[in-house]
Amino acid sequence: MRSVLLIFLLPLLLLAHDDRPPIPHDFLAKPSVQRFISMMVTKHHFKRAYLRRTLHHAKLDRDTLDRYTGRYKVGSTNGSWERYKAHVLDATTLHKAKQFKHDYYSTLRRASREYHVDLDYIVGFICVESKFGEYSGDYSVLDALTTLAFHPNRMQRFFKSQLKHLFLMAREQGYTIERLKGSFAGAMGMVQQVPSVFRKYGMDYNHDGVKDPWSLEDSIGIIARFMHKNGWREGLPAAVTTNFHAIRYHQSPKPSRKRRYPLSTLRRHGITPTQPFTQSKAYLLKVHNTTHDDLYLGSSNFRVLTRYNNATTYGLAIHLIAQAVR
Repeated sequence: MRSVLLIFLLPLLLLAHDDRPPIPHDFLAKPSVQRFISMMVTKHHFKRAYLRRTLHHAKLDRDTLDRYTGRYKVGSTNGSWERYKAHVLDATTLHKAKQFKHDYYSTLRRASREYHVDLDYIVGFICVESKFGEYSGDYSVLDALTTLAFHPNRMQRFFKSQLKHLFLMAREQGYTIERLKGSFAGAMGMVQQVPSVFRKYGMDYNHDGVKDPWSLEDSIGIIARFMHKNGWREGLPAAVTTNFHAIRYHQSPKPSRKRRYPLSTLRRHGITPTQPFTQSKAYLLKVHNTTHDDLYLGSSNFRVLTRYNNATTYGLAIHLIAQAVR
């Protein structure tokens, strides 16, 4: 699951192809593609002709590949704190978040009760992932995942697995695989799920007979289920502010979204929460502003947020949106 978390991406990064459009490419000439086809035929009982025809039409997405081979601009696969503040923590977006909570309150409330999670954090998830459907991606999911599965990059094994799940998902849901659109990493819908995560958490929460990742109501259920399955504790804030007021934080202990420190240790270093914090250990979270650093303490619920996207900025953005719409 940890690999999945690394690639869930921000709606503000789901831009149109600003650089180079996908180009024709002979994927079928690659031995690795032929081995993939044979595996899908043998293990998952696909028709070889269907796989060959589909992959024959897949294109090489150079823009997508550059994001995972170190040649793309810094921040292209994860958002900086300044970009979050400019695009998903701005006044206009927070107003939209409050409106979404109002418009979908009955569904949010039902999900909160059924899964024992805080509905304001569900709002935060959907806001960060797609800004309530404004940014769900315009990349061909087939082109993106085929490119990343069969060209060397830092997550090639993961993307080859996602291509497998894409074919399985399309068969299960009756999708035309060539028409699916998403992010440059193959994530789809209102909460930007890669195929394996959709297959695990996708649901028909509005009971219309379809598991639809582009449905806001289904996505409310998806996120509530995800939070519940990953150990969300209802009523526990994901993060709280601290007494840190210096310009930059360079001291010990080292900020970490994976390691928790005893509060007694943090206090010995002069770091204390400025809001109630009920757990004995906390993640030490730092975000870098242009002029200063902000320091937060994260609870076990913060780790749940970063199981969806393994970035401190991501988790804090969701938390701050949740606080804004309370």
